[in-house]
Amino acid sequence: MHTQSQIITIHAHAPAKPALGEACNGCGVCCAAEPCPVSLALLWPHQAPCRALIWSDATQRYLCGMVSDPTRFLGWLPKSMNASASRLFKRWIAANTVCDADAVLSE
Repeated sequence: MHTQSQIITIHAHAPAKPALGEACNGCGVCCAAEPCPVSLALLWPHQAPCRALIWSDATQRYLCGMVSDPTRFLGWLPKSMNASASRLFKRWIAANTVCDADAVLSE
């Protein structure tokens, strides 16, 4: 069996990654490890961590910039479409639902 290792950097105050299938808590591991479908379709270059991964000091968690403020990352998107795009992207990636990052973390 081949396992792949990857080093990701997470904010010191980020919440601990929940178990796979538990409620999302904004730990940021998923977005730091690999781009999601929204990022792959709309953001270039395709890289990890996702460039739309935003740390929120106010909530002490990571946010998806494509959900919280899409026009910040998509300069061609009219500001009037921000709310609609946000809802679409949130649904597309099932943001804030359950943890789908199967990463095994070590310190």
